[in-house]
Amino acid sequence: MTIQDTPLVRRDFLRGALATAFAVPLAGTIASCAGSGTAKSTAPTGSRSAASSAKNPFGMPASSTVDAVIFNGGYGIDYAKFAGKMVEKEQSGATVKVSPATKIAQELQPRFVGGNPPDVIDNSGAGSIGIATVLSQLEDLKDVVDAKNYEGKVIKDTLYPGVLKPGTFGDKLAAINYVLTVFGVWYSASLFEQHGWTVPKTWDEMMDLGAKAKKEDKYLFCWGKEAATYYLTLAIGSAIKEGGDEVRLALDNLKEGCWSLPAVQDVLKAMEKIIKAGYVKPGGSGTQFTAAQAQWSNAEEAILYPSGSWIENEMKKETKKGFKMTGAPAPTVTTNSKMPYEALHSAAAEAYIVPTKAKNAAGGKEFLRAMLSKDAATNFAKNILSSTIVKDTVPADGFGSTALVSQTKMLEAAGDKVFTWGFVDFYGMNTDLLVLWNTFLDGKSDVATLTKGMQQLTDKIRNDDSIKKVEVS
Repeated sequence: MTIQDTPLVRRDFLRGALATAFAVPLAGTIASCAGSGTAKSTAPTGSRSAASSAKNPFGMPASSTVDAVIFNGGYGIDYAKFAGKMVEKEQSGATVKVSPATKIAQELQPRFVGGNPPDVIDNSGAGSIGIATVLSQLEDLKDVVDAKNYEGKVIKDTLYPGVLKPGTFGDKLAAINYVLTVFGVWYSASLFEQHGWTVPKTWDEMMDLGAKAKKEDKYLFCWGKEAATYYLTLAIGSAIKEGGDEVRLALDNLKEGCWSLPAVQDVLKAMEKIIKAGYVKPGGSGTQFTAAQAQWSNAEEAILYPSGSWIENEMKKETKKGFKMTGAPAPTVTTNSKMPYEALHSAAAEAYIVPTKAKNAAGGKEFLRAMLSKDAATNFAKNILSSTIVKDTVPADGFGSTALVSQTKMLEAAGDKVFTWGFVDFYGMNTDLLVLWNTFLDGKSDVATLTKGMQQLTDKIRNDDSIKKVEVS
């Protein structure tokens, strides 16, 4: 099996009380999936009461209601409501109820325990459900991508290559990750033009830019407490580019000493140098993350910010006029890195799942069919200014978005040098890592302490036989 990026997952969900609340022991959940990934669904009677047809491929019951719970984060929920209206128009008498949630696992726990989960869930955010805990309780979504979209094209033929891999476990497509996320370092092209600054391609150039920014009473970086691990993402991406697949595989497979690999250490030491130089705005561990991001996008107190491509939409109400938000790849340590500077961390994200015990699982799949249609995907790109996994939905001008145009340029420049990883999210490590990274960015720990903490967390997961491991190649 291979895994890639999924949205942030909480470690306590992977092994604690919530896993028990879903009434399936962790090891048993994975084992049952591994042995029956292609088994037929065991949805309760009534979830598929209509005959399948070209117009209704999943047998959605007539005049039924679809219960969709959508993570209300950087993308909002309006795009899901748009897809819901499409379902209502396509399926006579149908009603789609779209409900927002910010802590998916916590808010949906009672419904799973009560045997009444939603029909479709956008399993995203820092409080998302650990897929490993519910894998056997989810529908196989292969029939969704094998179906035709609302324009009459087979869905899997309309998608970018490789985008179904993040949600595939063994032979089972347990999740469809809807958004094609590009990760990088974001900046204001207009501010850089004003000061004659060049986007740094190495960490040494980062230091030089930090000195220039300081002369203008600006910081190089800033951060917020809930998003401290955005810098972990930046570090991993940079280390993989520097050291190649050896680094990616060591981290993804939880190898002993993986955090001490030279490429990883070189990146962490470069970050520590920037922190010690005073180029990171202090106080981030006590600042709400969108407030911190506004320090960059609105006040321009910091000039760079590491994030995924959701950042433009998330901060559209707190972005300075004329900002010209633009993305760039993560820097390398040296100019002879294993992967070129143009190599890019990109992955499909925003994992949509359909619980097998949902009252209207067929309706949940119909909702996904609508979302994967060109009209819905184009609506998302136009209003969210980020691409979905559906091809040919973003025009050359990016709907007027400099950030969206830069995403396209970065993907084109990267070519086949696009990579990702999945261990942080699959094993639910983010919550523990947040503590380590807030402390590090605060300047209250050093590389040795950070490395020790990350390795201890990695070793604990690797040595815990109750946690099913996934070998990545």
